[in-house]
Amino acid sequence: MKIAAFTFVRNAIKYEYPILESISSILPIVDQYIIAVGKSEDNTLALIQSINSPKIKIIETVWDDTLREGGRVLAVETDKALAEITEDFDWAFYLQADEVVHEKDHPAILQACEKFKNDKSIEGLLFKYIHFYGTYQWIGSSRKWYRNEIRIIRPGIGISSYRDAQGFRKHGSKLMVRPIDANIYHYGWVKHPRAQQLKQETFNKLWHDDHWVKTNVAAVEEFDYSNAGILAPFRGTHPAVMQARLNDVTWPFTFEVTKVKISLKERISAFIEKLSGWRFGEYKNYKIR
Repeated sequence: MKIAAFTFVRNAIKYEYPILESISSILPIVDQYIIAVGKSEDNTLALIQSINSPKIKIIETVWDDTLREGGRVLAVETDKALAEITEDFDWAFYLQADEVVHEKDHPAILQACEKFKNDKSIEGLLFKYIHFYGTYQWIGSSRKWYRNEIRIIRPGIGISSYRDAQGFRKHGSKLMVRPIDANIYHYGWVKHPRAQQLKQETFNKLWHDDHWVKTNVAAVEEFDYSNAGILAPFRGTHPAVMQARLNDVTWPFTFEVTKVKISLKERISAFIEKLSGWRFGEYKNYKIR
């Protein structure tokens, strides 16, 4: 069984993306790792080149910054990396620059890849998500955080990145997937408030025009984490590759559960979800087979 991995990145240092941790978190279980490195304002290319592994293949790209609707450029960059994976690979493992896999999940991932390798009706594998917010001790638990997404697909069968690169489709159709017992640790909302603010200002330009950004993104030096919504304490352990970042938190973050205002609708939805696991109106860019 052969597994390739792929990702894209630009300005990883400027926006404090844990890209090295992301790559390192699955490098032991893949045979090749394709990284599309966009022309950056920092030393992102040198950072990726510093990874000492023959599995790494870097392609240098230039982002089309005129694509300012729906985050389309993110899917374009994802597809550039995916296109480098040859058809002799059984699976393609996709991680974004702020996503990390825990080493404890490696056996379950490999087991699922082996189990469904020859079942061509299964086009992808579905992971659970843990979204960290503000710090490494709190996770998003409201409806606005997606619970699952496809992160392993079959290469060479017409699958491409969908919309803003959150998921995938095959010729416009949802993929047939199987859920697996493994998590993606999403750290995109954990970084110094200055870096988070820079990211908001820049990345919103990938979805909206200048007028929208000026109207909706506060012109401040640091991101305001106080509008956290519903969070829950994180009770588990982080991937080992994240330990250095856990030890290097230099910004304050406080959260008081009792001060969060929850509407009656949210309370009812949360109660139903807790009892049944069902979430009303949940977006699912996949079909479970």
